[in-house]
Amino acid sequence: MFSSDRSESQAQAAFDRALEARQTRRGLMTGGAKVAGAVALAGAAPFALGGLTANRSTQAQEATPAGAVVTGTPNEQMAEVLAAFAGFDNPPLPTVDPQVARELPSFADAYRTVLSNRGEAALEEVADITTILIPGPAGDLVGRVFTPEGDGPFPVIVYFHGGGFVIANITTYENSCRALANAAGAVVVSVGYRQAPENPFPAAVDDAYAATQYLIANAELVNGDPARVAVAGESAGGNLAAVVCLLARDQGGALPVHQLLVYPITTFAPEGDAAASLGDGSLFLNQDALLWFAGYYQPDPTSTAASPLLADLSDLPPATIILAEIDPLRAQGEVYGQALEDAGVDVTVTTYEGVTHEFFGMTRVVDAAADAVAESADRLRASFGEAGGETDDDENEATPAA
Repeated sequence: MFSSDRSESQAQAAFDRALEARQTRRGLMTGGAKVAGAVALAGAAPFALGGLTANRSTQAQEATPAGAVVTGTPNEQMAEVLAAFAGFDNPPLPTVDPQVARELPSFADAYRTVLSNRGEAALEEVADITTILIPGPAGDLVGRVFTPEGDGPFPVIVYFHGGGFVIANITTYENSCRALANAAGAVVVSVGYRQAPENPFPAAVDDAYAATQYLIANAELVNGDPARVAVAGESAGGNLAAVVCLLARDQGGALPVHQLLVYPITTFAPEGDAAASLGDGSLFLNQDALLWFAGYYQPDPTSTAASPLLADLSDLPPATIILAEIDPLRAQGEVYGQALEDAGVDVTVTTYEGVTHEFFGMTRVVDAAADAVAESADRLRASFGEAGGETDDDENEATPAA
């Protein structure tokens, strides 16, 4: 582990050594790992990414060697988490099926490993955590409710976790929810939506929209204010948060007061400027993994319910877009932010340097994560105040976790 007085170059060198050891153990430096997971289901519809079309019934392609997908320079703090992840010796995501992938150690485990090695608690404390059931289009959905200090009624953030619509769950992204609850002084309800390949597109979209509309109409169930409900999500969850706003506008539903989009997927057919960062991968996400996720999710890349970048973006709630410098999704997030601004939406876009996809919830290790959460909370509070309720600075002052 890296001590606080070690230089960034030393941290990078340690990360590089861990990565090299991982590659050597798995034979990836010269091996020909197959993208088996992405072609497992024969006869599936083709999917597109960055102008390339693949079909899961075709011959498996060679996976990119792990050493070739780390681009950019992670800062010392980010490198420490990446080194912990490299130590898990996970097989490359495209070489396994979803059932295996869901059991592999994740970025969250790497973050918790760093904190454990320091003797520090992994998760921020919140005042209360409960579970509710949310009626969904195919049955009840689990909602985990994170409540901050205060009496309420609180603003509400309906949150959708990442994982490419295939892996991860509420627990994987729990620290993001805890951090947002504390920083924004809001109840955060993390929704366990259906995932592919068992439930391909548009199941996750249908669940996300139903959950949002239910929680706006029934905010009192979580001690929330129905006039102050926002949506938020990371990666695939950022896609869902963006699409929920489009659906609410187009279907006459209740509009959230804000959309927090953390490195969102905004198109499944990126081209031009939106494809510019596809090569900027890391151990947490690269272009091979994006293809693997899309192959199981099976979206229609021409549908605005999958690719919100294609939609008319006028008359949408204020948006905050948080991006990572080292992330294949960075460029499409930047393009989406510009498209929102061009459509007259109040939007801010911030790209945090020296960090990778999945940094947002790492608030106790990565300073940029704490800054990103604080920025997000400030924007959310502003929208909550404009929606007609008292701001949490006045009524439900959040107590930062130690």
